[in-house]
Amino acid sequence: MTVKMTRRDFTTLMGAAGAMSMLGMPRAHAAGGPVVVGTWGGDYQAALQKYIATPLVDPKGYKVSFDSAAESPRKVKLLAERRLPRGSMDVAALTASGSYDMFENDAIEKIDYSRVPLAEKIPAALCSDYLVPQYYTTRVVLYNPKFVTTAPTSYADLWNPEYAGRVGVIDIQYLTTIESAAMAFGGSLTNYEPGKEKLLELKKQGVRIYPTNEAMAQALQTGECWICIMWHARGVLWQNAGVPIDIAVPKEGSVVYLTGFALPRNARNKDGAYEFLNAQLEDSAQIGFAHDLGGTPAVEGVALPPELAKQIVYTPEQQAQFMMQDDAYLSKNDAQLKDWWDKVFKG
Repeated sequence: MTVKMTRRDFTTLMGAAGAMSMLGMPRAHAAGGPVVVGTWGGDYQAALQKYIATPLVDPKGYKVSFDSAAESPRKVKLLAERRLPRGSMDVAALTASGSYDMFENDAIEKIDYSRVPLAEKIPAALCSDYLVPQYYTTRVVLYNPKFVTTAPTSYADLWNPEYAGRVGVIDIQYLTTIESAAMAFGGSLTNYEPGKEKLLELKKQGVRIYPTNEAMAQALQTGECWICIMWHARGVLWQNAGVPIDIAVPKEGSVVYLTGFALPRNARNKDGAYEFLNAQLEDSAQIGFAHDLGGTPAVEGVALPPELAKQIVYTPEQQAQFMMQDDAYLSKNDAQLKDWWDKVFKG
C-alpha cells in the first residue's frame, strides 16, 4: 500500500540520531588498494570524485575508480557476480528500492555500522541494514513558463494536447515515469499498471525520450522540451544554471527519492569500501552534494549556505506530504516494467 509519512513521522526522522546509539567505534584496518564504486556517470560521478574520492579516500592510500552504468545493469551485474569469490565492485550506488531488491537476493550484505562512525548523524528512519544513505529529494514537475503558461498541478497535465510533441521523459527513469503516470490515472505506489496505457497515449502524442538527465536539461534550455517529470534536486540545479524552468509540486503527493551506497557481499576491498561509505557522510561531502546535485543532506547538523538551504530544506508542511515507494512491489515488478518500457513504450 502507499506509505504516507505524517508530519510527526518525518520530524522524528530528522531528529532521531539518538536511535543510532548502537553504533560503535571504528576498528583499525590497514589502508590501501583500489576501490571500485559502481555508480551513475555524468555530473553525479563527477561529484563523487570531487567531494569523496580525491579529498577524503585517495589520500588514505586507496585509489577510487568508477564503474558507470544505469541502476538496472548495475543490479544485473551484482546478481550475476554474487556467487563468485570476488566481484567487480567494492561499493554499489543504489536507490532505496534497488538496495532492498539486492539485499533480498543476497547480492549485498548487512552494513557493519561500527565501521561507519559518522552514521551516528543519520536520522534513524533514513538508515537501513543494507544502504548507507547519501541524500534525498522528491519528485516534481518541471516546466517552461514561457510555453506552459498555466502552472501544472498534476502529473496528468503532461497529457495536455497543447503540449503534444514537447513533453520529455528520461530513459533511465522508466520506473518513476510509469509510477507517475499510474498515480495520475487510477494507479498507486503498489499498482503501476494503469500508467502503461496512459504512457502509450503520450507516445502517440509524440513524447520525447532523452537518454540522460543532462540531455533533458539541454532540451529544456533550448525549448525543445517544455515540461517533464523530474527530481526537485535537478530542478534546483537547472534553475541555478539558468535553465528557464519553474517547479510544480503535483497534487498526487511528493514521492521521496533516496540514494546511497551498499556493500556487495564479495567486494574485493571491504576496508576501502567502508572508508568510502564513511567519507561520503562528512559535512564537506554532504555540502558538496547539496551544492552540485541539489539533494537534501542525509545527515543532521550540516551547515548549508542559507540560500541553498532555502531551496532544498523541506518545511514541516511539505514533509507531511511525503510518500515512500513500496520496495517490495518494485522488487517484484522492476523486471517486467523495464521489459515493457524497452519493448513496448520505446519499441
